[in-house]
Amino acid sequence: MLPERRGGPVSGKKLIVEVAGIVEAPAAAVFDGLADALLPDGRRTGRFTVEDLPGHTSTVEVTDRAISFQGGWWYRGEWSVEPHPEGALLTHRVFNVAQWGRWGVPLANRFFIGFAGRTRKGFDENLAQLGRRLGCPARPV
Repeated sequence: MLPERRGGPVSGKKLIVEVAGIVEAPAAAVFDGLADALLPDGRRTGRFTVEDLPGHTSTVEVTDRAISFQGGWWYRGEWSVEPHPEGALLTHRVFNVAQWGRWGVPLANRFFIGFAGRTRKGFDENLAQLGRRLGCPARPV
């Protein structure tokens, strides 16, 4: 997926953190479960805007194997589901997509202290929850 900002393509994105896990279910079922969790309004295709917090919107992009949220001046989160010999590989990546002052994102956001650990913890909790909903084992890699 090509990230965009204000109608134009983002020239680059810098990976901040990546986490992944195996869900022992078919990739299509895992994607449907992920979409149910991330997109509770039922919309499952295309590009659209959502109000994810009061007064804050994000652009959402949905393809057959990925869901992305981009909002604020720097954030892009991408979730992808790929077939795996044991079921499906679920990967979550967070990118800095700031068009200006990219170097300042970590300095301007104190929450980056421990960000990778918090991202891993949240992902692991959501991975376990997804496995429970699908009735199958799920584990981080």
